[in-house]
Amino acid sequence: MKLNGKLDYLELPATGGTLDSVKSFYSAAFAWSFTDYGPTYSAFAEGLDGGFQADAGEAGARPLPVLYSENLEDTLEAVENAGGTIVRPIFSFPGGRRFHFTDPAGNELGVWGE
Repeated sequence: MKLNGKLDYLELPATGGTLDSVKSFYSAAFAWSFTDYGPTYSAFAEGLDGGFQADAGEAGARPLPVLYSENLEDTLEAVENAGGTIVRPIFSFPGGRRFHFTDPAGNELGVWGE
């Protein structure tokens, strides 16, 4: 059931890499699947629905989605093995621990765990 005012979709640019490289990365690191809507858009439904827009342009600020992990060390290793770049190693914050990485398109994301 969708709730009014709750985050329901997240769209990210895929400007630094190709759409195929972004899809390959998320498939390898997190086992995501995609539905293509033309040559420049690919959607995902992985807990939070969203999509990657290949011709989004080089906009200023970008969102920072934060993903959950049951084991940060294993997830960090999977991200690196899939070609991601760790931009902030695992650190503690109120409520848990997390790390930040960039994907092949240059998007920065965080991964947190308890």
